[in-house]
Amino acid sequence: MTQYQKILLLILLLSSSLLVSACERSAFSWPAPETGTIATINLASHQDLSNYLTANDYQWDTLGQGVPLFLLTALPKDLHRIQDTTERKQLFFLSLLPSVLLANQEITLQRQQLLIALRHYEAGLPLSSPQQLLISRLTKRYRLRHNPLTNQSSRKQLLKRLDTLPPDLVLAQAANESGYGSSRFSRLGNNLFGQWTYATGTGLVPKERSANQRHEVQRFASLYDSVRSYMNNLNSHRAYRSLRTIRAQKRSQKQALRGIDLAAGLLLYSSRRDAYVADIRSIIRRNKLSRLTTVSLRPVAAHTAAL
Repeated sequence: MTQYQKILLLILLLSSSLLVSACERSAFSWPAPETGTIATINLASHQDLSNYLTANDYQWDTLGQGVPLFLLTALPKDLHRIQDTTERKQLFFLSLLPSVLLANQEITLQRQQLLIALRHYEAGLPLSSPQQLLISRLTKRYRLRHNPLTNQSSRKQLLKRLDTLPPDLVLAQAANESGYGSSRFSRLGNNLFGQWTYATGTGLVPKERSANQRHEVQRFASLYDSVRSYMNNLNSHRAYRSLRTIRAQKRSQKQALRGIDLAAGLLLYSSRRDAYVADIRSIIRRNKLSRLTTVSLRPVAAHTAAL
């Protein structure tokens, strides 16, 4: 089973009737599975990528039709050779947007399942094996010290952490950290966000690393892995607690999540602090990325065309 088949299986399992009843689906406005087929593509050149997007009628001015469900394994190595800056940036954003939406969908489904499991627990009902496994995995993934079923503080933390991130913020950071896909780390390691690892020999050694430093820049098997890891980092690391607080406040006020607002919680993402936040906001504004906060994946029936 390939990694992408596992992703599909996870989402289908999370949205299956094994874990929820019909009445609970209605009560939670349960999202129907939207991922019948994931097209996994690995294209050698930016021209091949451009042709693929054109074949699927997926362009900057057709976003209202939805985003086709495909996962790009890696960015074309010659993406930086596109002379037209606007074209290069748009191709970069369009290539990554499906991964961002799919990662957010995965989070949404997990949150739905968590809420159902919590309701069952509070009602004194036994949790199914899949529900117990979900709780265990979320506790570990979101770095909780205690079981959210029995510890109110951990439960509040998990609900605050297990939430989506606006696509404009994700794409703006990916553009900033990877130089729109031109950085060595994005080309050789699918690392779009500059994430580190301390497992020696598993990543890429930064050329500017000093002799007393041991960190490496993490390698990822795919762009989707990089996006998921980055989202988990913002959703679980203590450095981004303020971002999660801003997001929770927006939720409580029933306001839309915007990258412009949540960027204020990225002060500790870079040593440049305020200047870094200003850069992320500038990328969002200059590229009109706020429009991406309302786009969605195309329905299953809208097949993805091959090259």
